[in-house]
Parts: sequence; C-alpha cells; structure tokens
Amino acid sequence: MTWVKPGRARMGDNARMRAPLERNALPDADAIARLVDAFYDKVRADPVIGPIFNQAVHDWPEHKRLLTSFWCSVVLRAQTYRGNPMQAHRPWPIEARHFDHWLALWKRTAGELLPEAEAATMVAYAERIGQSLRYGLGLQGGASPLRVPISSL
Repeated sequence: MTWVKPGRARMGDNARMRAPLERNALPDADAIARLVDAFYDKVRADPVIGPIFNQAVHDWPEHKRLLTSFWCSVVLRAQTYRGNPMQAHRPWPIEARHFDHWLALWKRTAGELLPEAEAATMVAYAERIGQSLRYGLGLQGGASPLRVPISSL
C-alpha cells in the first residue's frame, strides 16, 4: 500500500487508502472467537441491549458461530460469512443509543481479552461497521428513526 500526500496521489492510490494495520495488530481466529463468545455473554445479560438481542436471537451458540464468521471475514479476510447485516438489524427497535452502548461494551470486552494493538484493531472495525449500520438504518447524527407510517395526502 502506498501512502501519499493529498494532491500527489497516483491513480488508484486513494481508493485503496485506509488505516494501516500491522500484522501483529490482527487477532487470530481463536482470539476473535473468544472475544465474540465473551462479548455476547455480556450482551445477553445487559439491561440496555440484552432485551433486544434476546428477542432476536433464538440459538445463541449458532449466533456466536455466525458472528465469529462475520468478524473473521472482516478482520482476517476469511470469506466465510454469508449474510446481510443490514437486513438482520432492520426489524428490531434499535436506536442510536443502543449502538453507543454496544460499542462501549465491545471496547471494554476487547480491552479485557486482547493485547492493546489487537483490541484497537477490533474497535476500529466495530466503529466503522457501526457507523455504516447507523447510516443504513437512518440513525446517523444520533437521531432515532420516526417509525411512523408514510401515507399520501
């Protein structure tokens, strides 16, 4: 990857530009599985986001396997995840505050289980994914969706 100053980019460099990650800052698949397992144990018991997850998830071991596959695909480019995260989140009464709470819990759990550089990597990915989901669900800027029917006058 080539990092260039603004205005001096060669064709295609900016399209691939993203935060550099050192190889030692990437957790392995086992570490990701441990993080997902511990994190979703906390989610299940959490008074703020637990009720939403517990209503949505009926098979926690399978959900953890699916999310481990998701995170390994994102972080390690494993290409094992097949799903649509946006579609999975649409039916639930998720608000911006739930994303904030989810991210705080993710940060805390990653910090407890992973070396600092690996935790920072996982948090950076979670922040980007969370921002994308917020946007896709109409929660950008901290606003909650109105969730009212639209009718023509």
